[in-house]
Amino acid sequence: MGHFGVDLSGRVALVTGASRGIGRAIAQALADAGADVAVNCHQHVERAQAVAAAIRSGGRRAIVIAADVSQRQAVLAMVERVARELAPPDILVNNAGIATVREIDALDEADFDHSISVNLKSAFLCIQATLPAMRARGWGRIVNISSAAARGAGVVGVHYNAAKAGLEGLTRGYAARLASAGITVNAVAPGPIDTDMAEPLRRTEAFRHIPVGRLGTPDEVAQVVLMVIANAFLTGQTVAINGGVLLA
Repeated sequence: MGHFGVDLSGRVALVTGASRGIGRAIAQALADAGADVAVNCHQHVERAQAVAAAIRSGGRRAIVIAADVSQRQAVLAMVERVARELAPPDILVNNAGIATVREIDALDEADFDHSISVNLKSAFLCIQATLPAMRARGWGRIVNISSAAARGAGVVGVHYNAAKAGLEGLTRGYAARLASAGITVNAVAPGPIDTDMAEPLRRTEAFRHIPVGRLGTPDEVAQVVLMVIANAFLTGQTVAINGGVLLA
């Protein structure tokens, strides 16, 4: 029995963007709960290796796969490798994302396309690639890491708002179509979390308006992801974790 009474023994999890921050915390929490973990990164391979080493030191299996999850062939090759070296993943956490800050007048088409590709299309590609094995097993858990920006103003830009809102729509669409197959699909939407990505928040001092009076931690987000995975009756939902920042 691992974190928070969740037992994921015998499960294989694939966590995208897991070399640091929220992704790293999620990968570690899944391993602590008994899962073997495929740690995906794009460029930070050494950091991802450190995550995998920590997981192995706790007695679970872990592999590192560097792949650009916005590219179909890279995703297919990644999922094939997870199946070969661990087992077909039955837990997928779509955490990979980019938050390039752009004001409206500085935002161009390339920025917009890149945001949609990395923050939204990647989740679609990873879900499509992992679904057949989940369906065959009759059990699967898909968690998409959204953001408060899906429903609020946010501080990154409208390209990020659009991508994260799209991710929540994707979540509901898959959830409705997969519930009868034993597969749940949910989103977890963090507000301001203390990671590298929070740098713009620190600069604007937006975090001073958080009712609990501080930024959240990656471990607090990971705890919610585990809760979502453990609950078979929860699907199609977005669980917000934001220190009381309520959106009117």
